[in-house]
Amino acid sequence: MFVTSAFAASTEAGAQDAHAAGTEVPAHAGGHEGAFPPFNPQYFGSQILWLAIAFGIFYLIISRAVAPRIGAILEDRQDRIARDLDEASRMKAESDAAVAAFEKELADARVKAGGIAAEAAAAVKAEAEKERAAVEASVSEKLAAAEKHIASIKSAALAEVGSIAEETVTEIVRQVVGVELTSAEAAAAVKSAAGN
Repeated sequence: MFVTSAFAASTEAGAQDAHAAGTEVPAHAGGHEGAFPPFNPQYFGSQILWLAIAFGIFYLIISRAVAPRIGAILEDRQDRIARDLDEASRMKAESDAAVAAFEKELADARVKAGGIAAEAAAAVKAEAEKERAAVEASVSEKLAAAEKHIASIKSAALAEVGSIAEETVTEIVRQVVGVELTSAEAAAAVKSAAGN
């Protein structure tokens, strides 16, 4: 250990005081003479020998105990990574297959929905045509009944036209000429006017 001169002087003074007092201060093993032992060239050979022995022991410990364990750990980790990658690729293939199946089912559902919509539209159109035909039939019946009623009214009106014409001629002749016509004379006058 490195010692300062002040510490060395105080240690020597303490040793002289202790010697004078009759107590003995034990000397340090190895003393303070000479160079620091690791730097002393006289010990280089033994230091190199112990360095080689320690290095050899550490090398044997590392190569026989530590390195195989580290190698086993690395190999185990590499195997686990390979298994995880295989599992990930398998799961990706499964998910791709599931996505493809989903898309196929979705396309089938769209086609089916289109078919159902077409069937529903056809059914609605058929129902509308049926209702339109029923309405047209009802309207045709009502129109036929109305035409029949109009024809009966027309025939009744035409039947009464003669009598109305006779009455009108009789009234006109009475007011204009002042003569009363008989119904036979009035009918003959209407008939001759209708014939012209």
